[in-house]
Amino acid sequence: MNNKDLISKVALPVIAAPMFLISNPKMVIACCKNGVIGSVPALNQRTSEGFEEWLIEINAALDEGGAPYAVNLIVNPVNTRLQPDLELCIKYKVPIIITSLGINTDVIEAVHSYGGIVLHDIANIRHAKKAAQGGVDGIIAVCAGAGGHAGIMSPFALAGEIREFYDGILVLAGCISHGNDILAARALGADFAYMGTRFINTKESAAVAEYKDMITQAQATDIVYTDAISGIHANFLKPSLEAAGVDLAAMKDGNLEKGDLSVLEDEFKAWKNIWSAGQGVGNIDNVLPIKDLIQTLSDEYQSALEKLTN
Repeated sequence: MNNKDLISKVALPVIAAPMFLISNPKMVIACCKNGVIGSVPALNQRTSEGFEEWLIEINAALDEGGAPYAVNLIVNPVNTRLQPDLELCIKYKVPIIITSLGINTDVIEAVHSYGGIVLHDIANIRHAKKAAQGGVDGIIAVCAGAGGHAGIMSPFALAGEIREFYDGILVLAGCISHGNDILAARALGADFAYMGTRFINTKESAAVAEYKDMITQAQATDIVYTDAISGIHANFLKPSLEAAGVDLAAMKDGNLEKGDLSVLEDEFKAWKNIWSAGQGVGNIDNVLPIKDLIQTLSDEYQSALEKLTN
């Protein structure tokens, strides 16, 4: 499936990013039924058996049509569930697989065997080139300011350099909150915008109310970029770190370093109580049903397009 084929299957060029502990079948179904690609990490279910139940639920709900959906697989060897979860994706012919933390050509070939496509997320040019050489169908460029695991490159730099050597599907992530941001991503050469934080603040997401409230009250300056949570740099909400017992004011430049998690209280677990978000939080001030959010994004997108073409 090429760029135009995938774009033809959506009403708005958006992929709702797979978010650990947040994305669920309800979100995926609502996204797809309203014309954007919904996604979910396989590991959001504690077992492969539970993951299969989710696939059955999603496929049944989308039997009558809608945008295709995606499943995120961690292909790093530390993921002991990769093979059983991949076999389920093959069994249920998941249309799009989003791979993370490494290139696995066996996974790519397996997905291609049933007609699925593979998108791979990267944060720098070196990994983008590896993905292209590995035969993925699309590259997700995770730029500075994105929620979760994110890079430090500007979208202008990263998207531009990728397009110098890659003409496959390009997805752009980082601080995309409004319809005009989606249009900007397209103008930079991307086929799709990748939106995570904005979809946390939807009625269907699994985020607790306090998490959503924190996002509506936060500004870009409330985001901390650190590798202390999972060993890989990611963006987190400063108030959630402080609530977990981290004294940011006592740390140089307000940044955490590896090992600083020793100050956390035992009951606080990484990712569950320390909440991730991107720098686009300052543009989010409400919690909407996904249907209403997508309609708003679509209206904003069309309005921005008309301003540019008139």
